Amino acid sequence: MSEDPEELARSVSQVASRDGRRLAVVESLTGGLVCSDLAASPGSSEWFRGGVVAYDRTTKHGALGVPDGPVVSEPAVRTMAEKAADLLGADLTLAVSGAGGPEPQDDQPPGTVWFAVTDRGDTETWLEQTDSDDPHDVLRHTRVRSLQALLDHLDR
Repeated sequence: MSEDPEELARSVSQVASRDGRRLAVVESLTGGLVCSDLAASPGSSEWFRGGVVAYDRTTKHGALGVPDGPVVSEPAVRTMAEKAADLLGADLTLAVSGAGGPEPQDDQPPGTVWFAVTDRGDTETWLEQTDSDDPHDVLRHTRVRSLQALLDHLDR
């Protein structure tokens, strides 16, 4: 599997265009990097519905209806993905939130990342722990894994 975000985004674009899928992304940790990758890929106007960058916890709770409590958590990313799917009219939506480091967040160690994918109404969540607490490394890992997750769901 490629580690190049541009190459992964091109692959997402090819499959989404071919299959007529509508994609959206809601990002916290990555601050819009995944949206930028998707928007820059060929033909994105055909399938990319848009994205939400909800970096601040009050935005997550207020605009996206994330339940009270930690935002680096399974309930947070599940809610983010499901709400964005509805808001943006997407049939495949990815959400990501995590502790980018170098300090912990919500009692989670640096490098802790929660992902959620809502695919035609079914939501899958998972947790990954990166090997680094360097924010640049955590962002790169999360960016690549987000694009890979979208591609994996498109290929199902």
